[in-house]
Amino acid sequence: MKIQTQPTPRHGFTLLEIMVVVIILGILAVTIIPQFMGATTEAKVGAAKSHVAELEAATERFYIQMDRYPTQEEGLSVLEKAPATDASKWRGPYIKQLRKDPWGHPYQYRRPGTHHANGFDLWSQGADGADGGEGDAADIGNW
Repeated sequence: MKIQTQPTPRHGFTLLEIMVVVIILGILAVTIIPQFMGATTEAKVGAAKSHVAELEAATERFYIQMDRYPTQEEGLSVLEKAPATDASKWRGPYIKQLRKDPWGHPYQYRRPGTHHANGFDLWSQGADGADGGEGDAADIGNW
């Protein structure tokens, strides 16, 4: 007497099914990842604009109390620590911590300013860390 065995069902995916899934994931990655990269750039530009506005406000508070803007030599560090001269007038710190821009570069300060001759220029040099530029490499300043 012969015993009939039923074929056991095969579990798993065929090579064709796996390739189709990989192709679909690749298409999704190619279309979605650039959108997130653009959002990251926009977020960094927005953060730099916000930081420049905060530093500008802190510099104006320094001006109100000290009756002068920080000199070119003092730079933005006097917003955090008392200057060597006029330390008795200083009522800071005007900022908690002098931080770098979202791309890791220091914020730039110029007194007297090129854009504000009677005041000061304050800016981030953008993604490339150099003056000028376009797109995400453009300067972000108080002008």
